Amino acid sequence: MKVLVIGDGLLGSEIVKQTNWDYISRKKNGIEFTILESYQHKLYGYDVVLNCVAFTDTYSQDKESNRNVNYVAVTKLSDFCSQQNKKLIHISTDYVYSNSVSNASEDDLPLISENWYTYYKLLTDEYIQLKNDNFLICRCSFKPNPFPYEKAWVDHVGNFDYVNKIAYLIIKLIDKDASGIFNVGTDLKSIYELSKLTNENIIPILKPIGVPSNVSMNINKLNNYFKK
Repeated sequence: MKVLVIGDGLLGSEIVKQTNWDYISRKKNGIEFTILESYQHKLYGYDVVLNCVAFTDTYSQDKESNRNVNYVAVTKLSDFCSQQNKKLIHISTDYVYSNSVSNASEDDLPLISENWYTYYKLLTDEYIQLKNDNFLICRCSFKPNPFPYEKAWVDHVGNFDYVNKIAYLIIKLIDKDASGIFNVGTDLKSIYELSKLTNENIIPILKPIGVPSNVSMNINKLNNYFKK
């Protein structure tokens, strides 16, 4: 199985660091993710394409950028992978569960939060499920290690973790040829509790209005899959 990573941001670079898989990016290769023709020739020869590119300004009102990067570009990549019999690995987000039930499973109905980021991420998840027969969608959230900020929210909880841990779990799923949708994360915690692991001087604060308080996910499917 030959894997190609698209993107060298926080998650993409960590996955490449842990695996030494090949990767392409705007910085390295000059590709433009929203223009499939600028890089599709680099996808041949690989069995698995791992997309780590996203417009990640979660609360941006830039609808066009969210739509073009997080939805349109990914649907084109999904169609290409399907046509070329390549497995698509897509990185989604725990924010699709904003305003849904606590401890949401992959089968619980995600609800739209009040931002374009979540809206288009969820649309993309649905598109891939409908149009692609060979895929893995990883719903997750990851933070830089060590935690780089002076303050952290005490009232925002989820199954997020540091990027090295989330990358390890995604790599493990890929190596075990997992398919479908997986909630990828570790034990439930607040951002403040996570930040304290690498920054003892972190200042606890409340989250801004509009940020969901609970993006918890049920990770039983993930843990049970690893026991096989």
